[in-house]
Amino acid sequence: MDARSQFNQPIVSLKGVGGQTVIRLEKLDIHQIRDLLFHLPLRYEDRTRIQQISQLRAGDTALVCARVVSCSISHHGRRLLNCQISDETGLLNLRFFHFTAKQHNNLSANTLISCFGEIKEGYSGFEIIHPEYKIIQSAEQCITQDSLTPIYPLTEGLRQSILRKAATQALDIYNSTADELPDLLPENILKHYKFPSLNSALNTLHAPAAGLSTDNLLGTNPALKRLAFEELIAHQLSQLQRKSSDKQWQAPNLIESQQHSEAFLKALSFKLTQAQQRVIKEIVVDCASNSPMLRLIQGDVGSGKTVVSAYAALLALSNQYQVAIMAPTELLAEQHLRNFSLWFEDFNTQIAYLTGQLKGKKREQILKDIADGTAGIIIGTHALFQDSVNFSRLGLIIIDEQHRFGVNQRLALRDKGQTGNTKPHQLIMTATPIPRTLAMLNYADLDISVIDELPPGRIPVITRAIPADRRDEIIAKINAWVAQGHQAYWVCTLIEESEILQCEAAEDTAQYLASSLPNIRIGLVHGRMKAAEKEKVMLTFKQHELDLLVATTVIEVGVDVPNSSLMIIENPEHLGLSQLHQLRGRVGRGSTESYCLLMYKAPLSHKSRERLNILRETSDGFVIAEKDLELRGPGEMMGTRQTGQMQFKIADLERDADLLESVSEAVTLIQKHHPENNQALIKRWLGSTTKYAEV
Repeated sequence: MDARSQFNQPIVSLKGVGGQTVIRLEKLDIHQIRDLLFHLPLRYEDRTRIQQISQLRAGDTALVCARVVSCSISHHGRRLLNCQISDETGLLNLRFFHFTAKQHNNLSANTLISCFGEIKEGYSGFEIIHPEYKIIQSAEQCITQDSLTPIYPLTEGLRQSILRKAATQALDIYNSTADELPDLLPENILKHYKFPSLNSALNTLHAPAAGLSTDNLLGTNPALKRLAFEELIAHQLSQLQRKSSDKQWQAPNLIESQQHSEAFLKALSFKLTQAQQRVIKEIVVDCASNSPMLRLIQGDVGSGKTVVSAYAALLALSNQYQVAIMAPTELLAEQHLRNFSLWFEDFNTQIAYLTGQLKGKKREQILKDIADGTAGIIIGTHALFQDSVNFSRLGLIIIDEQHRFGVNQRLALRDKGQTGNTKPHQLIMTATPIPRTLAMLNYADLDISVIDELPPGRIPVITRAIPADRRDEIIAKINAWVAQGHQAYWVCTLIEESEILQCEAAEDTAQYLASSLPNIRIGLVHGRMKAAEKEKVMLTFKQHELDLLVATTVIEVGVDVPNSSLMIIENPEHLGLSQLHQLRGRVGRGSTESYCLLMYKAPLSHKSRERLNILRETSDGFVIAEKDLELRGPGEMMGTRQTGQMQFKIADLERDADLLESVSEAVTLIQKHHPENNQALIKRWLGSTTKYAEV
């Protein structure tokens, strides 16, 4: 079997890779021999040189040659073998939690050993816990290696030695044939960005040359950057390819009705801003086309995205098509139901509301109305894409707070509207402004509209940062605020990402505030309450039957109570700027001057102080998003661990943020001058996962 054909063989064809190892490697998404090349080391161990104890640093792995000074067993709680060694430049402690009597006897005073392990900061200086060690007769017997040792990501039951041997075999096969794995980045791009060839990059990372240190191979190493660059290019090409593919589908022609449009705009109690009118024109053009619209509307808190989406819904209704509006929470879905019911009050259309809570005959009737076309506007949560829901003529899908849905959920809803070769138009909304560099990567397949203007009369929220030891002053302010007829929010957050702990904190806070403010009506909302309970409390608050609402970050979206003009956020230093901005957007929705008090726990770090200052200085969500990107990194901003978000083999959005601008430039060059490489790049990096780009 020649190297060319062997390269695409399953990994079981490698020496030392049996049935159980195959199962474990497949958990790491390693199926063919070629997959091993793109399974890169996490880090490297330096066994190339003997290090003096005086030069060791905590966190390093090091090879040390030294003599045993003392070795004893301690019995503090559990048996522990403590061994102290010296190389005349310093002392190092070796600790063994699992050991034998033979080990204890062999590690007697004055014994010369070589040992290797991670240096940790111990109670009495540097230490290695369970080092690899060997008893030697002379320093010359301390075996060093010619180059760094790669350490690969593992899964349970898989040993480093087995994976390392398999990767070495794969690299040997790769190096034995010149064209089996071609370099898909053109020479001019590699030269322009000063990146090495694919062959050079893979060999550098899997088999570092002698003389390279661990510092040379991590972070900004050109070999690592080059592979991350190629992977990011593949992801963007995949999205652009999917966008092009979408244009091949048919979509309903939703033609604007002048009569309906005039009636709709006339019935509104406000005038649309120039930004809203501009975005509506873009939607009108998209929907009149027979290619499916795929448009993302970005707009700051309170910029009026919902009424723009309602105008898009009007286009569908005017052409006898249904509209599905999907929101991530019942709170937000209920908000849309109220708004759409008001705006379409004079139109002859039935609005259906479908959530998972709806049961029995009511549910059956709504499903029937959706299926036979009686319901023109269907508003709901995840329940909209369940198997039992069938639409009659779905022409437009509106998805709010799109990042809160997994891609598969959005695909399921879109597929329900597919008939033959026709798909519905899609309008996606987000109140989280996305920095331009991230939008280029994550949303290359979408046309993006920005509502960058707030309605006139919106009074900026006054933001103050206040230490938690002034809690009593804040409680007194609430008392005075409520006495003037206003309402307030108290938002509880915790460091831990635990919904249970957050809810407990909210409950404790509500009890504390109730005892501190006996004359104030206090409500509580958190994520572990049943949807119906939350709805009831929110409605009670909206009707001003409550004065103060204690809540977790569940109120980030979907709450519109104009009379609530004071918000206190506990532990704001532990939330991202964008999330804090979203929370702050719950106040300032009326005509009263509003306040947001950030109650932090002192002392603040320099970074936390800088973040809270940004929030005090600006209410522009796009400025805040750019600062959030700068301070927290792309991974945290985009929530890359979320279902359906991009998953990378090598690229790291935080480490490789500096590549994002260049990626778009390179994609343009490849599409223009080397289109034959597009599909090969996508297949190499995404394989069969390209369907996840279909939003």
